[in-house]
Amino acid sequence: MASLRALECLVAVADSGSITQAALLLRSSQPAVSHQLASLEREARTSLLRRGARGVTLTPAGRAAAADARRAIEAAASAVRSARAVGEGTGGSLRLACAQSLIAVLAPVVREWHHRYPDVVITVRESTAPEQLHGFLDSDEVDVLLRPAPAPDRFTATAVGEEEIVLVTPTDHLLARQSMVRLQDLDGVRLVHFAPENGLSRWLDRFLAEAGVRPEPVMRTSVTAAAPQLAAAGLGVAVCPASAVSDGLPGAVRSFTPRWVRQLVAVTPAAPDPLAARFISDLRRHGVYTPSSGPIPREGRRPSLGEGVSPSVKLDR
Repeated sequence: MASLRALECLVAVADSGSITQAALLLRSSQPAVSHQLASLEREARTSLLRRGARGVTLTPAGRAAAADARRAIEAAASAVRSARAVGEGTGGSLRLACAQSLIAVLAPVVREWHHRYPDVVITVRESTAPEQLHGFLDSDEVDVLLRPAPAPDRFTATAVGEEEIVLVTPTDHLLARQSMVRLQDLDGVRLVHFAPENGLSRWLDRFLAEAGVRPEPVMRTSVTAAAPQLAAAGLGVAVCPASAVSDGLPGAVRSFTPRWVRQLVAVTPAAPDPLAARFISDLRRHGVYTPSSGPIPREGRRPSLGEGVSPSVKLDR
């Protein structure tokens, strides 16, 4: 196969009309350029150059080869530029995935990146099933996965923040009259629950069972953001991540006492590459949205953004 250097020599001769001038352009010697051209002609099995008294011209085969050679040289230069941009975190592609309820956490950072790094192509995939999300990483379909902790040991997890778990009720519900609620207050209460295919279903059942609390599930939904909407509409109450509560929800949102939070982690197959590391850093900086207070400000915020947790650590179970 022809080397890139041989193609550069052919293009240089085509542009200058002289092997001597081509050598000067390439900062090489005339014998070295002649050697590369001879090697290219042997590979093509035909003459590419015609030497005459007025210099060197290309044969029809040489002209055809030179056109493709220019494209090959530009493609090689483009490959280097693309790799450099990704290494510097300013270009390339970033494939994201998240638990369905966490799209609201990703969204503001993705929006910011569209403005700051327009050359970075970002895609996002969602799922309610942890096994499917982990499969995206195992099959190299995503670069960064945002999910609640803990993450499987085979991955690298970076703490990015803590998200509050809240109670959503109709505005006329008894629990809406309280400024904060206890987990025990849910005993016997009608609950808008999650469908089995949503990972929050098993997670919530485990917490309620450990607390000895038995609400009455009245319906189930696989869409995380649908639970608070259904609760606000009067079907019952919903226990959900704060990120699932939309602005303007026509219901009451109450915190638990003691405060109930879950840690969020950005998961990568190994140590994050520069592009992924920059995105994860911005996730930590933005923090986690809460419907009661809006985005947590950088100054005077609660210590809930992973302070004291080193990036790219294997989190304990």
